[in-house]
Amino acid sequence: MSSTVRSVNDAVIEAFLGNQPDPSCRVTLRHLASCDEEEFLNLVSASTELHRPWMALPSTPEQYRAYLTRYEQPDEKSVLICVRNSGAIAGVVNVNSIIRGRFQSGSIAYAAFGPTAGQGYMTEGLALVVRYSFEQLQLHRLEAQIQPENHASLRLVRRVGFRHEGYSPELLYIDGAWRDHERWAITNTMIKIVPTPPHATLPER
Repeated sequence: MSSTVRSVNDAVIEAFLGNQPDPSCRVTLRHLASCDEEEFLNLVSASTELHRPWMALPSTPEQYRAYLTRYEQPDEKSVLICVRNSGAIAGVVNVNSIIRGRFQSGSIAYAAFGPTAGQGYMTEGLALVVRYSFEQLQLHRLEAQIQPENHASLRLVRRVGFRHEGYSPELLYIDGAWRDHERWAITNTMIKIVPTPPHATLPER
């Protein structure tokens, strides 16, 4: 990630974290960076059974660098969930395919990592990323597409407050086949957030 893009992203996320009132939160957020490569790849390797067949993350240095390049784009964000006390990476949440204008929406994908899975860090972290997306990125809506058999992921979005919106057969190509997915979403009117002005691309009418 270029130094300019990284500094802008860091400033945005630091501004958001500075306004969070809950000192009991066990996690913090930061944007993915080139210096995370070794830790990230080691965590992916340690989490293979946790992630398959639901998703595939970069597993080689070349894939990781391509992943970083993707998330330099203005319509893509990759946010790490880190344990506050240790700084260890507990998970990653990607806000993909951000569309502005009348939609102001993004599609999220996320993964916990094996060493800290099952301790509630992803629930706290995803809730923070949702607030970050609404308060700092000025989105109105986030969508999550989840395979029906991925019960842990379904429980996670329910806990964070997403609502079920439907079922789409053969929606996404994952692990060598077109997979059915449930569609879940949350809007900035469904949770209490810090009021923000509308994004500059939102039409007046």
